[in-house]
Amino acid sequence: MSEETNGLPWTDNYLLGYTPMDDTHREFVDVVNAMLTCADDELAANVRAFIAHAEKHFADEKAWMEASDFPATDCHVDDHNAVLDSAREVEPLVAAGNIAIGREFATELARWFPGHADYLDSALAHWLVKKSAGGKPVVLRRKVTLPE
Repeated sequence: MSEETNGLPWTDNYLLGYTPMDDTHREFVDVVNAMLTCADDELAANVRAFIAHAEKHFADEKAWMEASDFPATDCHVDDHNAVLDSAREVEPLVAAGNIAIGREFATELARWFPGHADYLDSALAHWLVKKSAGGKPVVLRRKVTLPE
């Protein structure tokens, strides 16, 4: 099995201390893993499931940003829109039998997510917790992996 198809394992490194976001990120990892590891004849359905997840995931984060006057809303939303635009371009290609493009898309999502979570989502989580609780998030992590 190549590195690209090993999936996107969940790690507590992805925990940001804002429970609704952390829960959504676990779901994100699950749907990306499904695209990376499913049988070829299941890929189109898993791309569709990713799009459905991403639409809700990104809409929820946008609503949190707008409700809290998050300063970097435009940048964050632009990043989400780029992912959704790509997913919507890939979906009909996979449905027509182009499995390779679907696997490549899933691999790129697995590469994109850790950086997005570390920077844009982490800033949003800190902002939301500060707004609601007056301080920084407290995150208890297990199984932390260090960059190589």
